[in-house]
Amino acid sequence: MKTVLTNKNISIRTRRRALECYIEPILMYGCEAWTISKQTQKKLEATEMWFLRRMLRISWTAKKTNDTVLEEAHTTRLLISKIRKRQATFFGHVMRREKLENLVTTGMLEGKRSRGKQREKLIEGLADWLKAGKSLEAIEATKDRKKWRTMIANAVKQGT
Repeated sequence: MKTVLTNKNISIRTRRRALECYIEPILMYGCEAWTISKQTQKKLEATEMWFLRRMLRISWTAKKTNDTVLEEAHTTRLLISKIRKRQATFFGHVMRREKLENLVTTGMLEGKRSRGKQREKLIEGLADWLKAGKSLEAIEATKDRKKWRTMIANAVKQGT
């Protein structure tokens, strides 16, 4: 795909669409179950910028900011919001089923907690992104499909 994505004879819009069709699905495989920490988010944003810089043939030593690269590509950062949207739709699906997946996803299993700092749960990251306040509010919102979809749409509009 390198020859197609770096070809200057093809418009940037077409190259961007090729990136979205062929490479982003590979990158985002299984992202519905990821917990995205700040460090992971930075790495994903850096990967997205790396793709854009390669498409525009901008060397990493060139003193161009990410904002100028985004302007040249006529785009914005979309990868994180796409991942979060996928996570939210998957989470809503799992929560409406009310089976074993529900218990595993929410982390409400019986037993003692492990020692040390507790791992971040998927629901906590989604509640922050959806601006739902507490994770219980997000869980309750999944029961009403229309409300859940509007929450996701509003979060996507606002970005990350």
